[in-house]
Amino acid sequence: MEQAKIWEKVDQYIEEKLIPHDPVLESVLEENRKAGLPAIDVTPTQGKLLHVLAKMHGSKRILEIGTLGGYSSIWMAGALPPEGKLITIEREERHAEVAKANIKRASLQHLIEVRVGDALEQLAQLKEEQNGPFDLIFIDADKPNNPHYLKWALYFSRPGTVIIGDNVIRDGEIINDASEDPRVNGVREFFDLLAQEKRVVATAIQTVGSKGYDGFAIGIVTE
Repeated sequence: MEQAKIWEKVDQYIEEKLIPHDPVLESVLEENRKAGLPAIDVTPTQGKLLHVLAKMHGSKRILEIGTLGGYSSIWMAGALPPEGKLITIEREERHAEVAKANIKRASLQHLIEVRVGDALEQLAQLKEEQNGPFDLIFIDADKPNNPHYLKWALYFSRPGTVIIGDNVIRDGEIINDASEDPRVNGVREFFDLLAQEKRVVATAIQTVGSKGYDGFAIGIVTE
């Protein structure tokens, strides 16, 4: 069997065994598809991983950079306590409107705030508002700006904050130091910054599945 087909079938097996049927989450993906959003949501297994990490960590305040249709936002917000808060930033107004509708469908609008606009500008606004720190920060937006997002994540961190970066393997292209792809180079610079940052203990995990070959970077701020 073709390797990619095996990855997809294993994803399906895990979903059937460990991810209960959730009509709301499934409808979110369907609404995103109907709205013509890019099919780049995290997978159900990855969404549940984010949920489990937030739950394990006892996160009460989450910052997400890159909302799309709100699928990952909903997974993470589901791990929050009643007094929790998730702020998610989306550049595209159309995507943000779809996300807001999905969040309302999930009855999580009391926990999730969608901010619309350029992420770097929105992050600067959060700083001006003294809106932080956060317990968990998920970076899943335009990859060329990953180094800037990491610097902002560190600004909004405290000792114990978990920082997660998505799509950091890019089909293995991160080892290509001659790449002219700005997304690859943004991720490579992200890794360089992580390697130099003494305040963060980090690693990266390669993933395979229905979305192909990629991975997460996961770090915890120690000081």
